[in-house]
Parts: sequence; C-alpha cells; structure tokens
Amino acid sequence: MIVLVQRVTQASVQVNDKIIGAVQKGLLAFICGEPGDTPETIEKLACKVAKLRIFSDDLGKMNLSVCDVGGDVLCVSQFTLAADTRSGNRPSFSNAASPEEGQLAYEAFVTALRAQGLSCPTGRFGAEMKVSLVNDGPATFWLKL
Repeated sequence: MIVLVQRVTQASVQVNDKIIGAVQKGLLAFICGEPGDTPETIEKLACKVAKLRIFSDDLGKMNLSVCDVGGDVLCVSQFTLAADTRSGNRPSFSNAASPEEGQLAYEAFVTALRAQGLSCPTGRFGAEMKVSLVNDGPATFWLKL
C-alpha cells in the first residue's frame, strides 16, 4: 500500500459536481492498494498516518499528529500512485492492486483510521473525482511499508 499524505487547511472531493467529502484542518490522504497488501500492513500504515507528527507545536516544530490537533483525514483512492514511469511515456499500472483488491484495501485503511478515533470523509472508489485542496506548508509525505 502507498499513501500520499498532504497537510491541509481545507480539502474536498467532488463527484458529478457534488462535494461528497471535505475537511478543514487535517490531512488529505491518497491511498493506493498494491498486490499482497495484508491486514497487518494496512493497519500499521493507518496507525502511522494517525500518529505522523507533521503539525507544528507552539514552538513551530513539527511535533504534533492529526489526532493531537483534532484534525480530520479526507481519504481518496488513487491507483495512479503505483504508476511505473521508467519506460516510455505512458505509465504502467501493473503494480497497483486489482480493482477488487484495491477497493478492499482502501476500505480497510479507512476503517483502520476511524478505529484511531479520526473522522474520515471519503471519495468514491473508482469514480472520476475532482479534488481541491489548500496544502499547508506545503507539506506532502509519501508513505509505504
């Protein structure tokens, strides 16, 4: 599983011109399932996102997690994170999980984040989505176990 996390002051996701998920202060997490993802790996990565200390404390040091600041996590499926661009000009997505596996991994990740006590609005798996955000920092982190 690959997760791209962006610290945001606001983010939203639209499907068919309707906002279906939004957060204010918190994280936007793009999630990509890969073949062989296990429940343990997914759980570990969700815990890592929940506890990742990327928000500033009173001294301006990245020392607080999204849980510490009372933020939310907008979760959006993003199979293109698994793109292989090493050869030619057209990305290959053979490193991504199948749609069925990917959806199960995505849903398990969201469930694991919610088990950490986080509010996690979501996009719609497999849908054409429009994502808007204000990246805070900017601060963007690529996570993979």
